[in-house]
Amino acid sequence: MFNFLKGVVGGSGGGQKDLPYNIGDPYPSAWSSWSHFRGTSKDDGSPVSIFSLSGSNPQDGRLAAGRNGVKRLRTVRHPNILSFLYSTEVETVDGSGTKVTIYIVTEPAMPLSEKIKELSLEGTQRDEYYAWGLHQIAKAVSFLNNDCKLVHGNVCLESVVVTQTLDWKLHAFDVLSEYDGTSGTATGPMLPYEWLVGSQYKSVELAKSDWVAIRKSPPWAIDSWGLGCLIYEIFSGMKLGKTEELRNTASIPKSLLPDYQRLLSSTPSRRLNASKLIENSEYFQNKLVDTIHFMEILSLKDSVEKDTFFRKLPNLTEQLPRQIVLKKLFPLLTSALEYGSAAAPALTALLKIGSWLSAEEYTLKVLPTIIKLFASNDRAIRVALLQHIDQYGESLSARVVDEQVYPHVATGFVDTSSILRELTLKSMLIMAPKLSQRNLSGSLLKYLSKLQVDEEPAIRTNTTILLGNIASFLNDGTRKRVLINAFTVRALRDTFSPARGAGVMALCATSSYYDTTEIATRILPNIVVLTIDPDSDVRSKVFQAVDQFMQILKQSNEKSNAGDTAHAGSLGLASMPGNAGLLEWAMSSLTLKGKPSDQAPIAASNSVRPVTTTTAASSVRVSSSSDFADAPAPPSPTSTDGWGEIENGIHEEQYSDKDGWDDIEPLEEPKPSSVLANIQAAQKRPVSQPKPQATSLRSKSTVKAVATKDEDDDLWGSIAVPTPKIASKSLKVKTSGAVEDDDPWAAIAAPPPTTKAKPLSAGRGRGTKAAAPKLGAQRINRTSSSGMQ
Repeated sequence: MFNFLKGVVGGSGGGQKDLPYNIGDPYPSAWSSWSHFRGTSKDDGSPVSIFSLSGSNPQDGRLAAGRNGVKRLRTVRHPNILSFLYSTEVETVDGSGTKVTIYIVTEPAMPLSEKIKELSLEGTQRDEYYAWGLHQIAKAVSFLNNDCKLVHGNVCLESVVVTQTLDWKLHAFDVLSEYDGTSGTATGPMLPYEWLVGSQYKSVELAKSDWVAIRKSPPWAIDSWGLGCLIYEIFSGMKLGKTEELRNTASIPKSLLPDYQRLLSSTPSRRLNASKLIENSEYFQNKLVDTIHFMEILSLKDSVEKDTFFRKLPNLTEQLPRQIVLKKLFPLLTSALEYGSAAAPALTALLKIGSWLSAEEYTLKVLPTIIKLFASNDRAIRVALLQHIDQYGESLSARVVDEQVYPHVATGFVDTSSILRELTLKSMLIMAPKLSQRNLSGSLLKYLSKLQVDEEPAIRTNTTILLGNIASFLNDGTRKRVLINAFTVRALRDTFSPARGAGVMALCATSSYYDTTEIATRILPNIVVLTIDPDSDVRSKVFQAVDQFMQILKQSNEKSNAGDTAHAGSLGLASMPGNAGLLEWAMSSLTLKGKPSDQAPIAASNSVRPVTTTTAASSVRVSSSSDFADAPAPPSPTSTDGWGEIENGIHEEQYSDKDGWDDIEPLEEPKPSSVLANIQAAQKRPVSQPKPQATSLRSKSTVKAVATKDEDDDLWGSIAVPTPKIASKSLKVKTSGAVEDDDPWAAIAAPPPTTKAKPLSAGRGRGTKAAAPKLGAQRINRTSSSGMQ
């Protein structure tokens, strides 16, 4: 029999040298003759608890009880019972004889008495935590007594430990035995190792060893008495010395006193069952117990209950013990979010609790959960993530953003929800600095080109603002190709007045990236016409912009006259004091619905804020040209961003009068006012340049063919810097196909039609196919344009 028990205990290991754990420092207290040590795993260094019991005689009764405790702890599993990991029994021979040591390895835990001293809770928070702990121990005792028909036999302060998540767990199963109350003829002890229990913890019938009365009592009678002893030791703050001390109820909370007295009833059959204590006690009805209990059964709650609970949780966490929230509630919250059982408002509580952590803990415990949530298909979760990105965005590394976060966030650019599109757009203020050039120039700009023609005017406006804010992160080739065209051709011609104002301010904020030729021939002609804009806020911004760009040209002229031509053509924002400011969002949320033309001009408070603003929660400073004077420009990658391919070389010769937007149809909107129509007509009028006679001649049929091209084929494919004209070659009239071939950025556009354009006389309908050629005289075209019949 002894060999069998030894095999059961030692089955998990072969000896101390084979123990896969390192034994650390001991705790000052442990149950009975056991010693409690800190420990770590030799494999991964994870913390554990190691209990050891030694005896000089293999037949020692304490060792036999210890083997019983190992067997019981190994086979009984419950959330509120200490988790068993490993056990072994070691025999060592010394000069005096053989020494036997039993080792039990469990999840990391520390004695309850030590944890109470460490937490140092007071007042209401102390009572709430004690209530939660007693609630857990009562559930463990109820499980043993009512479900397993087992009697623990020694529930007290030393038989309770606390885990890293501050859960109370029951252990010390040496005395544990089956309840055999149904056996009326049995006369021997029901608890073979009851002699290990201190006399102060024994109930009246157990102290008398009245086994007949014990067997006639309910299964919970002995352990209910033990619960009463535990309650006394917790609230009195000292170990029970003798049974009579249980009568001192001064330290027991009034709401718990009636249940305490019933647990310690002198009549075993009248003692309170642990299950009834859990269900009926008023003491367990508090915020901490209710909150943790709700989280533990979260999967059983409906969506309305979840939403209500998580909306109250951020404020509730302020009222609960901070350590309990961080070590118990926070792990439950992260697990619920990762596995999809928590509602979107839970993210607010997660970030609030996470703000109490150190930077290292935040990186280890909060960011992994957030990164996983970006892959969620729940639109509410995605909206919540983007709404709070300012709280965690800076903590995300560039590699994580570029490889794991951005691919999921980018799907929001094409989402059918306008709210999600706008939030995705605004999140780029934080993400853009961490994106690689491949994602920045190749992917992000392609989405922004679509958003500049979005049906929501607020999104179009904020897209322009975003372009101005991220201009410093683009390489030189991309800036040359994108900025002027995006701000002038699209933003300044928008029917929504804040969008036009945003375009003007974006040009001013990025003036360091334009040379004098671009300012004189492409920027000023487009903004001067807005000096008669119907919106006063736009007009005021335009006058500021005109003054700024004229000052740049004047300084360039002065430097040219002084002989300094090296920097005369690239004088920008760096020379203009007070303009290294910020572009802020035109509106805080998407509240404008419908078509852009349906919106009246909004007040100046909702329009683009001045670039001289110095602080804002959702803005990024546009760096001046001096920030990049010494930094080499990164190479220009092949672009697929909607603006076409990037030219590695930028020609500084005179630009043609073609602005590159002739083949893009405007948005479908009602006819603008007469003033605005005149401005738009002036904007579309080319800037006159001295050119050969043949250059001014252009076939009307060519312009018409280009104008009818579908704008969805290539949104920004033709807004690149025009190529310089060569005087030796005269401009010939081209068809639409020839114009497209001459566009060096049309690579991303839809492929041109495979059939060539035919004269209108070749067929009456647009879809009419050319007649098949026939033999003989019928091959002569008798309806040619020459008029011959």
